[in-house]
Amino acid sequence: MPTAIESRPRALVRASGGPRYAVALAVDALGTGLLRPFLLLYGVTVLGLSAPVTGIAMTAGIVVALACTPFVGRWLDRGARSTVVAASMLVRVAGVALLLAAPAGNVAMFTAAALFLGVGNQAWPAAHAALVATVAHGRERDAALAAGRALRNGGMGVGALLAIAFLTGGATALQALAAVTGVAYLAAAALTWSVRSRADTAEAEAGEQVQGPPPKMRTLLTANVVYTFCLNVPEIALPLVLVTQLDASPAWSAVVFIANTVMVVALQVPVTVLMSRYPRRSVLALSGAVLAASYLGFLAASLLGHGWAAPAIVAVSLICNLGEILYAGSATALVTALAPSHAMGRALARFQFSTGLGLAVSPAAITALAAIGPAALWGGLAAATLAAAGAVATEREARSAGPMRISRRRVQVPAGRSR
Repeated sequence: MPTAIESRPRALVRASGGPRYAVALAVDALGTGLLRPFLLLYGVTVLGLSAPVTGIAMTAGIVVALACTPFVGRWLDRGARSTVVAASMLVRVAGVALLLAAPAGNVAMFTAAALFLGVGNQAWPAAHAALVATVAHGRERDAALAAGRALRNGGMGVGALLAIAFLTGGATALQALAAVTGVAYLAAAALTWSVRSRADTAEAEAGEQVQGPPPKMRTLLTANVVYTFCLNVPEIALPLVLVTQLDASPAWSAVVFIANTVMVVALQVPVTVLMSRYPRRSVLALSGAVLAASYLGFLAASLLGHGWAAPAIVAVSLICNLGEILYAGSATALVTALAPSHAMGRALARFQFSTGLGLAVSPAAITALAAIGPAALWGGLAAATLAAAGAVATEREARSAGPMRISRRRVQVPAGRSR
């Protein structure tokens, strides 16, 4: 029977890397929220690029950035922790600097900026999860990962709201937002680097000699590509359906986004703690079933009359949000539980690659299915997600390394740091 885990703020901060790292996460998330949702708008408004060219440049940056994940995994397995997280933030500082330096109409510099931002965005999740896995253990680690996600979503939401308030300033305001974002990334990197967390490389090398290469997790990684579509449903699929197919007010899309952010911030930790009494794999499979049910709910809601469809979709989105919370609270935690300590970085890098791949292909897949019709979009997503959930539930684990066995006494931290 899984042991109970604490959800008190002080315990979660300690398990997540300490107060300074928590502040770094909040500052980084705030900066990300300021610019990330408006990067396309920056290319169009400030640099004068066309929307298709800007979108292609952003997609290319994300796809090419996926190639950095194997390097990040190997770096983590050499013992680096806070250094890798800080590096992911510094890379984004370089991306923001390129944005600010790019002259109007310069596609190459915008593409390079998108690449640097993409590298940082792809490297950060694996590095953060590895750092938390070094500090926390077992189900305490699950709660710490959930707390980090809630904090990040809250910071990004606040950043996005602040950015919206300044968008009336046009190109000048966007440039100012980019500059503030760069400063936020730089401050977060400095705070993260000061934590000075490392894993025990001697123990990792000994583990590799005894246990061999990391588990492949092919079924889990393939299913994760499908699961990650849920992350783009509130931002892409629902606004597309509400505005272009149902002629609803864009305000409904804003309600969906705000509800998603509030639910993640408020419920990610409590739900993860509540579900800690069940196996992580079972919770991940359950999340797929909940997501599939919500997709079928979207299909039914879209068939209602125009007066009822929009509010019905918003109501069903709450179920989709719950499925996303269950997924986020179990997927990364399952990877950290399956991976042996000497291969934690490579396992998390592979998982992040599958996540990035799903996020990269989902916009094109969602828009293509939506063009065919509601049945193709929501029916296709439901069928694929149910298949992925079934594969996760029935997969046999060839081996499970259990919780990472790096002692806290071997994690290097500054004198006086709160334990």
